[in-house]
Formats: sequence, C-alpha cells, structure tokens
Amino acid sequence: MAVDLTPRQPKKAYGGEGGAYYEWSPADLPMLGVASIGAAKLSLAAGGLSLPSYSDSAKVAYVLQGTGTCGIVLPEATKEKVVGVKEGDALALPFGVVTWWHNAPDATTELIVLFLGDTSKGHKAGQFTNFQLTGANGIFTGFSTEFVGRAWDLTQDDAAKLVSSQPASGIVKLGAGQKLPAPSAEDRKGMALNCLEAPLDVDIKNGGRVVVLNTQNLPLVKEVGLGADLVRIDAHSMCSPGFSCDSAYQVTYIVRGSGRVQVVGTDGKRVLETHVEGGYLFIVPRFFVVSKIADASGLEWFSIITTPNPIFSHLAGRTSVWKAISPEVLEASFNTTPEMEKLFRSKRLDSEIFFAPN
Repeated sequence: MAVDLTPRQPKKAYGGEGGAYYEWSPADLPMLGVASIGAAKLSLAAGGLSLPSYSDSAKVAYVLQGTGTCGIVLPEATKEKVVGVKEGDALALPFGVVTWWHNAPDATTELIVLFLGDTSKGHKAGQFTNFQLTGANGIFTGFSTEFVGRAWDLTQDDAAKLVSSQPASGIVKLGAGQKLPAPSAEDRKGMALNCLEAPLDVDIKNGGRVVVLNTQNLPLVKEVGLGADLVRIDAHSMCSPGFSCDSAYQVTYIVRGSGRVQVVGTDGKRVLETHVEGGYLFIVPRFFVVSKIADASGLEWFSIITTPNPIFSHLAGRTSVWKAISPEVLEASFNTTPEMEKLFRSKRLDSEIFFAPN
C-alpha cells in the first residue's frame, strides 16, 4: 500500500467575524479517500453561531476547547434538543440530523469542535458535504420564490425577503442582545458523554488512561456506526504496538502534547515514522500496527474507529498475543533459545497497553 500516511493539519474552508470552518482534504491526506472518512473542525469566536445545517455523513463530534450550546434536531423530531457542551464532550450525530452551534457572547475562549465521520455514503469520499438551511448558500436560495412561498405559505415577496435576509454563509456573529435558547439538562441525556469525566476503561499509573465510546455509554454510536476513544498517556510513556482486528481504520487527531509515532504495514515495512503534536490528524490502515511514545509533555489523542464496538489486539504487554502463544511455538518462531524465550515471556507481566518509562 503506497499511500502517504503523513499527519496533516486542516485548511480553512470558510469563515468570518463569527468564526471559521476548517477541513482536511483527501488531496492532502489521501487515506481519507481510501478509508471514506471525513474530518473537519469548527472554531467559533465569542457570539459566533454556526447556522443550522445537515450533512451527508454520520459523524462523531468532540469538543476540543471552550463551552457553548449545540442545537440538535433528530429525524422526524418535533422539537430540537438544546445541549450545553464543554471541553471533553463527545456527541454522536447520525444521518439526517440538523445541528447548530453557538459560543456565548461573553465567552473568554473560542469554542472548537472536531468532526470525524464516515463518508462512504456521501457525495465525496473522504470529505463532508454540508447543506446549509439558511444564508447566502442556503438550500432555499436555489428554489424559486413561487416554490418557497407555496412551501411556507408566504407571499412571494415575503418569501424573497426571508430567504435573502441572511447575507452570510455558514457562520455569523450575533449582535448584542440577540438571545438563543438555554441548554437543557434533560436534552443532554443520551446525547453527550464527557470523556474527561466518564469512568476510565483503562487506568495505568504513570502510563495512561482511556475512555471508550460505545453503544453502552452513548447509544447513538450504534446509529453512527463508529466507535471512538480518548487516550491520554503520560510523559515518556509508550502505547503498546497493536492493531484493529475487526477490519477497521483508526483515525487519530492529536489533541495536545507531542510524541513519536511508528506504523508498520505489510511485509514488515515501516510505512510511517514521524513526530506529532496538537492539531495534526493521521489514519492507520486496516490491520497495520501502530505504536506511540510521548514526549515530556505527554500525549493526548481522540480517535474514531470505523466500527461501533472496536476490538484491538496488542503485541506487547500482559494481554498481548505473545502471552497466549505456547513457549514451543514462540521459541521456534523467533528461532531462539529456551533461555531467551523465558526471558522474553517474563517481561511485561503486569503492564497492559501503556508502558511507563523505566
């Protein structure tokens, strides 16, 4: 597989005073097209509003920074859900969902949201296509005033005024005094999971911690068809070499910190060796083995896996396949001595998937 796996940052697609929308393109990151994965990032300034839209792809949204509000209208719903969001929140957004995002006028930081999703049923492999409901490129600008008037029971003059009244595209900044609905604690139930507060699925002292999103803790994950996790490893710790054993791609966004990454593919060839830091995204092909070592700052990443309940196989540590293979097979496979086999097997008896520095 001769595909460039080099991690990339996104490029600005559009924006203005209220904020900006950034996206990764298959032209820059070819694995997006190969895996049919879309990736984008929304950044809203104080008072910024991302206008109501829907997408051609199911997504997982992850709040990287700030606090704000997300409006969600599920298919066939008669009322929107108004969900308060903050850093660490993950939301599963199935097909057909209409959303809007807002950062409060008095916010001291930008609201930044990462979107990762499956574009296999979308218009472009590896890139989201979003449909705006209002604004200069809203879908109703394409209909004649006769059709809009009939649809909304307005005169053609009123229909024309309403459709043309929002000159901006995608993102606006609300004026002073403009208010939006307040978030509801009831609406949040089942819609968001905070990965920084949720129970840890893995917790290794001086090694790292993992929270996994799945159909149990965020039921809408099933409709999205994706699994996700937030991984945080400590300074100089290592994440065990491992692979997804259910034919899934791993899409990884570096949230903060820095470290080294190696990926090995077919025929034992190292296909990626690089240094990563916050803001970069890369994709690990199916069945390829990946490992990471954090710098002094530690390393934190958010990943989606293209199956709702992913299964990983690790090649080091207490739960690795080596501990399950019989001594005789291991000895013959490595063409080594019984003494070396015993030494090898005696290591990493207590460590699982994260290894603290010696």
